[in-house]
Amino acid sequence: MSRQIRKVLVIKLSALGDFVLALAAMRRIREAHPKARITLLTTPPFEALARACPYFDEVETDGKPDGPGAWLALRGRLKAARYDRVYDLQTSSASERIFHLLRPFPPEWSGVALGCALPHRTPGKDAMHTLERQADQLKSAGIWPDAPTEPLSAPPPDLSWIGRTARGRRRRPDRPYVMLIPGGSAHRLDKRWSVESYGRLARRMHDRGFDILVIGGPQESALGREIQKHVPQARDLTGRTDFATVALFGADAALVVGNDTGPLHLAAAAGAPTVVLFSGASDPALSAPRGHVIVVQADDLSTLDPSTVLRAADSLLPVEGSA
Repeated sequence: MSRQIRKVLVIKLSALGDFVLALAAMRRIREAHPKARITLLTTPPFEALARACPYFDEVETDGKPDGPGAWLALRGRLKAARYDRVYDLQTSSASERIFHLLRPFPPEWSGVALGCALPHRTPGKDAMHTLERQADQLKSAGIWPDAPTEPLSAPPPDLSWIGRTARGRRRRPDRPYVMLIPGGSAHRLDKRWSVESYGRLARRMHDRGFDILVIGGPQESALGREIQKHVPQARDLTGRTDFATVALFGADAALVVGNDTGPLHLAAAAGAPTVVLFSGASDPALSAPRGHVIVVQADDLSTLDPSTVLRAADSLLPVEGSA
């Protein structure tokens, strides 16, 4: 490049699944700017995960200001920082607003904001999976000339670093275990398989010799209790795990089964053999996790039978686990 880039800002505000997928692009940005000071602008839920991540020197969490005063404070701080380049991995109206707040002399900006110096204008980019789309964005920015942009070509994010910062936080079961993630966004119930179906699946997996772990937020503790009605020995960890612990449990799991939700993306990125359930409410071609993953989709998840999910699980489990 013709000039040295010393200070870089990366913007990624939400949500967890999208944040996890963006880790692949974040890694590439760090590799392209090994000597630069790289700051992530994000939101509070992702602070701990981002600070554990080796790609950033600083993490700032006021990426979604609340009110005019907060927006002005953010504008003033970003201008004072004098970033040489910004990679907008959010590419939303909120992140575009940040670009326009920094005009008339914004930093060199990679994204889709009107008037930015490094625009991502590839036709059909909105129909690309997040991993290929962001790889293509970095190709347009000039830092990934051979970016994998064909469908299914981009590698998944790598969470191997998380074990160096969090391993041992919570004791894992001694026996092989299946991790269930039955929750998801409270306002997107159409993206959830029924807890009754998860319970039936849990019973069948437990009968095969697997321990059962249930992962979710504090507001999903009722799901854990319902699954325990089918398998009293199931370990209900709803509300008891942070993002790093979810990834660690996923890394050691024999299998993970869950809805299209952020914690499942974490587990899959950590290397878990994963069955992810999609309803017709979202498109796996755009956002499914990658890796050792099978996507099971039904327009209406209430019609999805546990035997279908079990067959997908069998194709991921070792022979002795599916006997």
